[in-house]
Amino acid sequence: MADDLPPAIRDALQKRALEALDHWPVQAHEPVLMKYRENAVFRITLDDGQYAALRLHRPGYHDETSLRSELHLMAALRLGDLNVPSPVPTSDRQSLVRLPANRQFSEQHADVVSWIDGSPLGQSGTPLAQSAEKQAEIFSRVGRSMATMHNLADAWEPPERFRRPAWDVEGLVGEKPLWGRFWDCLGLSKGDAEALTALRGQLRQALAKVQEHGLDYGLIHADLVRENIFLTDNESDVAFIDFDDAGYGFRLFDLATALLKNRNEPAYPDIEKALISGYRSQRELSDATLEFLPLFMVLRSLTYIGWLAERPEIPNSAPRLARYVNESLEMARKLNSIA
Repeated sequence: MADDLPPAIRDALQKRALEALDHWPVQAHEPVLMKYRENAVFRITLDDGQYAALRLHRPGYHDETSLRSELHLMAALRLGDLNVPSPVPTSDRQSLVRLPANRQFSEQHADVVSWIDGSPLGQSGTPLAQSAEKQAEIFSRVGRSMATMHNLADAWEPPERFRRPAWDVEGLVGEKPLWGRFWDCLGLSKGDAEALTALRGQLRQALAKVQEHGLDYGLIHADLVRENIFLTDNESDVAFIDFDDAGYGFRLFDLATALLKNRNEPAYPDIEKALISGYRSQRELSDATLEFLPLFMVLRSLTYIGWLAERPEIPNSAPRLARYVNESLEMARKLNSIA
């Protein structure tokens, strides 16, 4: 999305990045805008010659406590040898910087995290480039790393004032879901709004029953899509990036997120099998728990409706919204039982 930005916005972001970099020991290279979604992410060069990622956080999305908590979580996972970014302190040993409001920007925060060498697993909407055999190998590693992440999170004691969002019943289908009211947003037809409203009610009942089964719940990444799974070391290993939405949730939500955008791949059955097998090699995952995976695939799918509806500036947002709605309702119809 960075390539589609008007020059005036790119220039303003570039100036804001330079303002932030006054706080870090960097070389005098221009920051390179790599991504502009929730955050503006720049590649920078530290004074030791290493690449790092500067993140300008979207104003109002997370407060300072939540942003610091994200950095604490990443640091803990990195200490556990999980391949994730870790915080890079400022010249005066701070992990987060507050940038004052100006004519172009509201007050916002900036941080720098270590660079992950590699390339994304793929792009949503584009078929995976790897062979079917290679895809199975990769998703087995993703499953192992995901389970390791959950193990490390359970063994870790968060610091005082740790706060991250909750992908629980309220966060998914409550009055104010984390990614927006998917049943009540601009761009929906009357029929779609009614169908999604009815589905939301059914899903609230279903999640209430799910909680009775004591499903695994704790800290999760919450956004392990293809773009956030990096292939490293000549595709022999994987890394996870972008913990912007990490928080508390059902561990099945991480599994569902990693699978959702791959369900139309020809090798999808092997992808799902490999992910689950890899996960089970490091952490318990019962057959009874997996019976709820299709439910969480629907819940994950619905979040994208609310997310996209709040971002009409995204190219082709109207047809994409219609597609998301149709896909979510079709998946819901295939559930054996929702309520």
